[in-house]
Amino acid sequence: MNSHNIKVALPETANSLNSINKDNLLSLYKDMLLGRYFEDMCAQMYYRGKMFGFVHLYNGQEAVSTGVIKALKSEDYVCSTYRDHVHAISKGVPTKIIMAELFGKETGCSHGRGGSMHIFSAQHNFLGGFAFIGEGIPVAIGSAFQSVYRKQILRDTNILSVTACFFGDGTTNNGQFFECLNLAVLWKLPVIFVVENNQWAIGMAHNRSTSLPEIHKKAQSFGLPGIEVDGMDVLAVRNVALQAIDRARLGEGPTLIEALTYRFRGHSLADPDELRSRQEKNAWLLRDPIKRLKRFFMQNTVINVDNLKQIELEVKKDVEDAVSFALSSPEPQIKHLQRYLFTENL
Repeated sequence: MNSHNIKVALPETANSLNSINKDNLLSLYKDMLLGRYFEDMCAQMYYRGKMFGFVHLYNGQEAVSTGVIKALKSEDYVCSTYRDHVHAISKGVPTKIIMAELFGKETGCSHGRGGSMHIFSAQHNFLGGFAFIGEGIPVAIGSAFQSVYRKQILRDTNILSVTACFFGDGTTNNGQFFECLNLAVLWKLPVIFVVENNQWAIGMAHNRSTSLPEIHKKAQSFGLPGIEVDGMDVLAVRNVALQAIDRARLGEGPTLIEALTYRFRGHSLADPDELRSRQEKNAWLLRDPIKRLKRFFMQNTVINVDNLKQIELEVKKDVEDAVSFALSSPEPQIKHLQRYLFTENL
């Protein structure tokens, strides 16, 4: 695999600052903090009866979303899972229309028809969340294929768009995963497979469900780079993501990134989370990616504390405004029950 020329990311040291400036660092911090605050607010609203159905929160995994998606361009695509709120935020979908969607309001990004597991925004090239595991991987393959088709057949002069496809460790035991890895390599598609290995597939521990727990090594069977990275270190994730994106954009094909991370809450807000030990959870809480980046700032004196406080105030206001917007937005009308099922005449 040496010929693929992708290196494992550096740990969080001053060396990680070589390719990123202060503004970018603050942007990464703000994006992770916005994702955390948004999800915490979702928990509050869910228990107050403002949201219904299943809601899967992303707390603890923010470094993966921010590290990968913030390395993409606006022309690139993101394909998510049922744990999709924070992916959408990182891609630039406004928090107010995501919150409105979670409230089932007409002003939501899917007009209240999708809910938590089906966040979608064509404007932001966010291809959606998917309720079934592995469901989004073939969609990402299609997205990557159309990028190549536009370039090679339609002679599009723009840069080759890249698709980032997110899924969990449990998904890598399903057929779609293997079939799509094979096809992506065969056609050299500009796709990045991002495995968010949070150690648990609902209530099944990862090492009990697969014959090869090191998921990145599965890439070797198909001839693409398989990279393992610390998914609690946003700078390490970003470093790997940038290399994979450059490789894909140059037409060299896909990369599989296994980000080792952990969800701080249960599988969903309906999950009492009794299967994971307190010792395991506490050990991962010590590696909180947001606190880790903040410590990195302090240790390297690269960011002023006042800057961080200002960001915290901005993020809190953003989330509060999103709730106010969702609460004041109208419900979908009964007469429009069948609207959006089919393409409407323009």
